[in-house]
Amino acid sequence: MAKTILIVDDSATMVMSVKTNLEMAGFKVETAKDGVEALTKLKGGTKPDLIITDINMPNMGGMELIKNVRALPGFRFTPILTLTTESQADKREEGKKLGATGWLVKPVGGADLLKIIKQVLPGA
Repeated sequence: MAKTILIVDDSATMVMSVKTNLEMAGFKVETAKDGVEALTKLKGGTKPDLIITDINMPNMGGMELIKNVRALPGFRFTPILTLTTESQADKREEGKKLGATGWLVKPVGGADLLKIIKQVLPGA
């Protein structure tokens, strides 16, 4: 069965680009425009195998989303990758402390993204 990936980003262009790459690689893709929508989907029964989130978004950013996802039952070990323009070491460290599995700085090519997904998502 295809693995499901939840993409959380307020940029429609970014979502479309990543979604297209992932679907071409055989993944099922869910999307959310911010952390609030993502949490609503997760609490409503969406069970992604991997979450890819931006950091800077309206309503609820990626850091807060990561913290909230890690507090949900059943999501403690779900891999979470950040895909952001933020590259500062302190931001990366904060993300890691909150439970981010990996930190990717935009732009990331499709092949590179798939390589990283294969590393953090067993069986991908």
